[in-house]
Amino acid sequence: MMRALQKLTKKLAEVQLPAVPRLSRVKMTWLLVGGALVVVAVLTMLSLNHSFPLLQTRGEIANRQRDLLLFATGLAVIVLVPVYVMLFTFAWRYRAGHKKDYKPNWDSHKGYETLWWGVPLAIIVVLAAVTWVTSHSLDPFKPLSSTQKPLQVQVVALQWKWLFIYPEEKIASVGEVAFPVGRPVEFTMTSDAPMNSFWIPQLAGQIYVMSGMSTKLHVSADSVGTYAGLSANISGKGFADMRFNARAMSTTDYDAWVAGVKGSGKKLNQQTYEVLARPGKSATLHYLLEETKLYDRVIMKYMTEHGTTQTAENETKPSEEKASSPVKPTHDMPMMQSEGMH
Repeated sequence: MMRALQKLTKKLAEVQLPAVPRLSRVKMTWLLVGGALVVVAVLTMLSLNHSFPLLQTRGEIANRQRDLLLFATGLAVIVLVPVYVMLFTFAWRYRAGHKKDYKPNWDSHKGYETLWWGVPLAIIVVLAAVTWVTSHSLDPFKPLSSTQKPLQVQVVALQWKWLFIYPEEKIASVGEVAFPVGRPVEFTMTSDAPMNSFWIPQLAGQIYVMSGMSTKLHVSADSVGTYAGLSANISGKGFADMRFNARAMSTTDYDAWVAGVKGSGKKLNQQTYEVLARPGKSATLHYLLEETKLYDRVIMKYMTEHGTTQTAENETKPSEEKASSPVKPTHDMPMMQSEGMH
């Protein structure tokens, strides 16, 4: 084996490569420009008939996140383009056998040192300031400015499906969430399963949801449409099927949708929820909400288990007060603010 490799290496060393043709500066420029145009043309052809949700945003929050992304990319390009142009230019200009003047004393030139250290530093300062201000303005707990009252929707991540509860309309749905276009939506979210990440790319950034904890996300859609939603966090073998449709519709269509859900004939109570929460895929389902405190019970289920576990470790029985503790309204936990990437 070693001998074979040595022979192969020896033969490769004897191969005479053709000499690199010398091109004029004009021809080299045209060659680079032509290559760049070919790359752009190929990427354009490959992107036809494909969607890019992160760029084709349809909501206030997603629009601002997209603008921040493009702004940061533009600043990065200001640095990257000159660096790569100089990289290839110097590699070509000072290739083996060149006859160009070599000027090694630029490293002590104050003007050049100020230029190539000052420009990146200024870009970093501007980028940091803009990102800091924009990120805090996009706090997911911060309600959107609107004359309309936010639509309340409670979200529960299950294995492997999303449950949407409308406490005011007293309905619920699985695999689909609908809301009027232009009206803010206040999502209150938790998980009755391993940690997941709630994400509607065209409307807002992702938010992590965990069992026993409640977090929020405010979104709105500025045009009618159906937007893809998904789980952006691996939570088990079925997480890839945790997809849903976020449907933004006119107020008239939304009222009709609510009426249709109420007339579906299915009821969501504690018993039907226990069946629904079993691991597995699910088609789109609609329910009339019977258990109005269902979301709070999902939260308190983990609180009660936590308290029971602590008691068991102390080898004492749970007190009657803990065993029969009533369900109380949950409070959003500020800790979750740091979990989202909204």
